[in-house]
Amino acid sequence: MKNTTICYINKEEKTLLLHRIKKDKDIHQGKWVGLGGKMEKGETPEECIVREVKEESGLAIKSPILKGIITFPKFKDGEDWYMFIFEASEFEGTLIDDCPEGKLEWVENSKIAGLPMWEGDHLFLEWMKSDRFFSGKITYIDGKLIDSSVIFY
Repeated sequence: MKNTTICYINKEEKTLLLHRIKKDKDIHQGKWVGLGGKMEKGETPEECIVREVKEESGLAIKSPILKGIITFPKFKDGEDWYMFIFEASEFEGTLIDDCPEGKLEWVENSKIAGLPMWEGDHLFLEWMKSDRFFSGKITYIDGKLIDSSVIFY
């Protein structure tokens, strides 16, 4: 099982997204995603997301808000992935010019729905708008969404 984090950083009706275009054999190749990554041994989800955002963007986020958790059964190599989803609007620093994962861009919120993303990302971005904590399950087979469900608390 892999534990992962993702964060959507907001400012002035825009969200910071990462266009994954730089790594060979990247499962996310060509997709727009939030910032984040895999948790390291002994790390909390909050510690992970602060570290990952800093590494990928140069920004130091403050007070990330945990919005939900997603289960991805057999996401890669038959292994389940669990993803802790955060949002943040407080940060310091300047965006780095050369993100090792891809291209960073502040995207107008009204344009996000039209971007090439994982189908499930479009789902949980809508779930995040409910202002209620959620637990979701998104199932893919060969990169294609086949099922999803969510519970709000």
